[in-house]
Amino acid sequence: MSVDWGFKVKTVVLWMTAIYFQSAISRQQEKQPPHIILIVVDDWGWDDVSLHGSDQIPTPNIDALAHQGVILHNYYVQPICTPTRGALMTGRHPIHLGLQHDVIYGAQPYGLRLNETIMPQYFHNLGYTTHMIGKWHLGFFTEDHTPTHRGFETHFGYYCGHEDYYDRLAGEGKYWGYDMRRNGVLDYSTYNQYATDLFTMEALKTIGTYANSTKPLFLYLAHLGVHAGNDIYPLQAPDSYTSRFPNIKSEKRKLLAGMVAAVDDSIGYVVQALQANGMYNNSIVVVTTDNGGPTNGYDGNDASNWPLRGCKHTLWEGGVRGTGFVHSPLLSAPGRVTTEMMHVCDWLPTLYHAAGGDIKDLPGNLDGFNLWDTLSSGVPSPRTEILHNIDPVSKTAALRVGSYKIVIGEDAGGHYDGWYKPDEITDENQSFKRGNSSLKSPLKIDCGPKPENASTNCKPAEKPCLYDISKDPCEFTNLADKLPDVLEKLLSILDAYNATSVEPMNPALDPAADPAKHNGAWVPWVNPASAEDVKKYGRYL
Repeated sequence: MSVDWGFKVKTVVLWMTAIYFQSAISRQQEKQPPHIILIVVDDWGWDDVSLHGSDQIPTPNIDALAHQGVILHNYYVQPICTPTRGALMTGRHPIHLGLQHDVIYGAQPYGLRLNETIMPQYFHNLGYTTHMIGKWHLGFFTEDHTPTHRGFETHFGYYCGHEDYYDRLAGEGKYWGYDMRRNGVLDYSTYNQYATDLFTMEALKTIGTYANSTKPLFLYLAHLGVHAGNDIYPLQAPDSYTSRFPNIKSEKRKLLAGMVAAVDDSIGYVVQALQANGMYNNSIVVVTTDNGGPTNGYDGNDASNWPLRGCKHTLWEGGVRGTGFVHSPLLSAPGRVTTEMMHVCDWLPTLYHAAGGDIKDLPGNLDGFNLWDTLSSGVPSPRTEILHNIDPVSKTAALRVGSYKIVIGEDAGGHYDGWYKPDEITDENQSFKRGNSSLKSPLKIDCGPKPENASTNCKPAEKPCLYDISKDPCEFTNLADKLPDVLEKLLSILDAYNATSVEPMNPALDPAADPAKHNGAWVPWVNPASAEDVKKYGRYL
């Protein structure tokens, strides 16, 4: 029998509303530090949200919350999962973490180093209770690298970078295994429950425990959606979500739309739960992607970053320009779009300050800026440049300083360096008209017609390319030959960053991690107390 998760979620929200109105507690929560809800949508394409003008996939909850808060229109993440999550959790750039190349695969014996203090540890020191739901992807080869050993009081979710939305199996190359846990213990009770709804229900239950709490909550909800699952069934969504898109004929695109719709519902339910528990007026909700959407066949996905160039894993705008917003009654000037520059590593100092922490107490080696006043009041951002990445393995790099961006090298032979419209959409024939017309106009990027030489005027594998992103966000026109002084300036800044970088990790896959050797599950397999393991894995411990 299939489970009507939409009905169950609504029931939980109504139940929590009843608890709130029956409660006689005073609103002491108004005096405490704000509750912080940090939501990551995985592999979320720039054009896979009607906030940015998608005519295929309406996202009414996300649009409404974003327009009532502050929309980040000049916000950047890393081009792929692990580096973004490392920067998010530490406030440090991946070049300083050894995470600048690729992601952590399940059988690789490394993770975010244990000498790095991460977000839940900082918030725990401010008196918060800290909970995590969903994807970790920062290493689990030892128990000490897992969430509940790194500041989260609870974790319900998985360790690898992806998994099936129903059966919890994660295929990592030639290795396959089960990957679902509650507080580090394998949990086999959730079979055939759709991951997005499952994590939403867990979030609502977690929020529900705070109806009478005087402690602030830090909740990190890291969705599996809308990342592809395994190769066999990369895109998965229940009929209750895909049926909302009868005009999308492409099966893959319809499934992706259903996956986005599930996340949109989830975010709406989370905010309703905060309201139901009397927590909303003292809450900060942050929603962000971790990288651009996978297009052109990447991972079997069917995302869209249109009209931006490139996709996940590239340093083009389609790979690193992130969808994100902050929603909170605590914002001094809500209802805005900010074009001030922001990078994902800015969240840690920004939210730490918003939580009442003294920025001076944070380590001096953070790369992030405190942008709370920029987000809340609209003051200019202290950030004037963003290092997108320096990867010595792939020999790629990109940097933005002011309006100008330099791009060096290419991944996958340039296979993902183009501009990719979503299936069935053309400028003349849009298959789905945006239904949430009561909201403000979408923030469409209009680059005008693509020049005939857009694909050939830049060959980043041969020499650096230069773009003026403020005028050319679609990266049509290479200015390297016209502005050699600007190019040289950015190259010198890039050299200075490179001088501070550490060597990337990325060890070879370890056969000892094979789930077949651990009762079919992905589990930590290295013991730091073992002299043999210390000798073998010492560099990564």
